[in-house]
Amino acid sequence: MANQKLKTAVVGVGHLGEYHVQKYKTLPNVELAGVVDVNKDRAHEIARRYATRAYLDHRDILGKVDAVSLAVPTEIHYDVAKDILSEGIHLLIEKPITYHLEPADTLVNLAKEKGLVLQVGLVERFNPAVVGAESLLNNPVFIESHRMNTFTTRGTDVDVVLDLMIHDLDIMLHLVPSEVKEVHAVGMTVLTDKTDIANARMIFENGVVGNLTASRVSDRTLRKIRIFQPDAYLAVDCFKRELSITRLDEDVKGKDPFPPVVTEKITYPGRDPLADEISAFVSSVLNGADPVVSGQDGRRALKYALDIIEQIEIDQ
Repeated sequence: MANQKLKTAVVGVGHLGEYHVQKYKTLPNVELAGVVDVNKDRAHEIARRYATRAYLDHRDILGKVDAVSLAVPTEIHYDVAKDILSEGIHLLIEKPITYHLEPADTLVNLAKEKGLVLQVGLVERFNPAVVGAESLLNNPVFIESHRMNTFTTRGTDVDVVLDLMIHDLDIMLHLVPSEVKEVHAVGMTVLTDKTDIANARMIFENGVVGNLTASRVSDRTLRKIRIFQPDAYLAVDCFKRELSITRLDEDVKGKDPFPPVVTEKITYPGRDPLADEISAFVSSVLNGADPVVSGQDGRRALKYALDIIEQIEIDQ
């Protein structure tokens, strides 16, 4: 397919789905063949806005497209995704991949059997500050993350672990080349009937410790990851897309036995993680390459998210 235009559609064109539509429309190697939403007015509004065709049922696009972005509510991810994959259509599915491991395994295996790209929309993996930190990793020993949002009703169909923390879970599992040995978690409800604030501590087999905090009842937006390793301290600001590197300046001799400590800040203006995510998905499909964030990656992040949720529920 390397020399062909990829026919795509977006299923679910609410707040997030419309962003997917926008990104596909900017890609020269993509034809946006349609948008799908059960809300008739919304489907036709988005179709008019982006000069494409509206559908009210995802089954109506089967056989008409090569690849789909799926941005429907999580509770129907499995049913819709299974229909799409069964028809041999490549799929970018928003996070979390599903609510439970068994349906996630079914989707991963179905994509593998049919030779399809199954990418999970854990968009922070494409954040340029995260990518920059990954290139500087050198045996990290401690990683901590804080992801806090002001309250909004969007995303409250799931608790804060599946809504927010799963991004940092995915990043941590990707950065640490080791299996998880222990997970300890606490959390509480505040404004909804689900967990709104959560903290988890993960201990890996290789000794790395990760500490994750997520809240959706903060008075400000905060998305930071801090990585401590023998030669440096890396501070990632996902919200501002900035990376700070603090380390000893070995080229300068200080007044005491230690060289001076210096901090370098790198900013990434103009970068768009969602655009990079969708471009990577399209590239994987056209070139037959493995996706950056695979279905198996999404399944692994889900597994530990569910472990954390289970621990919180036991203690409540």
